[in-house]
Amino acid sequence: MVSGIVTYKGAAFMKDYYSVNEFAVLSGVEASTLRYWDKIGLFKPLNRDPENNYRHYSLAQITTLNFISTLSDLGIPLKTIAAIRNRRSPEDFLRLLEVRERALDAELRKLHECSSIIHTKQVLIKNGLTANEGEISVVYRDMEWSAVLWPRNEYNEGDSFIEPLTAFVNQRKALRINLCYPVGGRYDSMESFLQTPGQPDHFFSVDPTGGNVRTKGDFMVGFIRGYYGELGDLPERMAAYAKENNLQTSGHVYLMYLHDEACLQEQDQYLGQVMVAVSRQRRKRTF
Repeated sequence: MVSGIVTYKGAAFMKDYYSVNEFAVLSGVEASTLRYWDKIGLFKPLNRDPENNYRHYSLAQITTLNFISTLSDLGIPLKTIAAIRNRRSPEDFLRLLEVRERALDAELRKLHECSSIIHTKQVLIKNGLTANEGEISVVYRDMEWSAVLWPRNEYNEGDSFIEPLTAFVNQRKALRINLCYPVGGRYDSMESFLQTPGQPDHFFSVDPTGGNVRTKGDFMVGFIRGYYGELGDLPERMAAYAKENNLQTSGHVYLMYLHDEACLQEQDQYLGQVMVAVSRQRRKRTF
């Protein structure tokens, strides 16, 4: 319950009418807001002084003001508040809250998605900044990540990385693909990677709404600078490294761009990472 006793400029008082500044102190609503709401006809003072046109508010108006300020704080548009102000009911108010709740849920999902995209990009960029670009190495990975695997790519003669990627970009809404997430290429095997390095069998996006992918074990990792699909001699160098170090590749080969157009203007400076699971081959016994 709000008391009519107001402290204004160090003095406590109670009276029938309050100026806009006094009523602002009483209600907790800024005087500038009260003036604006009066200007648009949302919340008017009880009367105006005929001599100086000063606004006069009464204590009884505090309940109407509380209704307006509460809905405003909930993010409900002033136009909507004005529309229901004089015809509200529990049922009307409940429907209004349900609509606002759905809108807030959508905003929260969007904010969560933005946070996820930011985190994903930060991880990739940081990994790129510490990459040993000229080296091929074997590293141990134990992590779980999520990805949305796109349909199998179909290539026409002369097609490169870009043609099927562009085709899927044009279908992103139907496929429910969020291109804000990083996109990579997946090859069915090391053989596929060696035969057509510029033509991944699938594209995938690192999207948490996709299925979980468990990445655990030893992986051969290599890096390459260049535009999408331009892998130079990296496939051959990785194959040679595997042979020299008695490594057996298995499973899919993943191509992920750690640095892309999001952080680089020069297309030939994009930084790609290729990763494939490996194990040590047992040497054959000789007699």
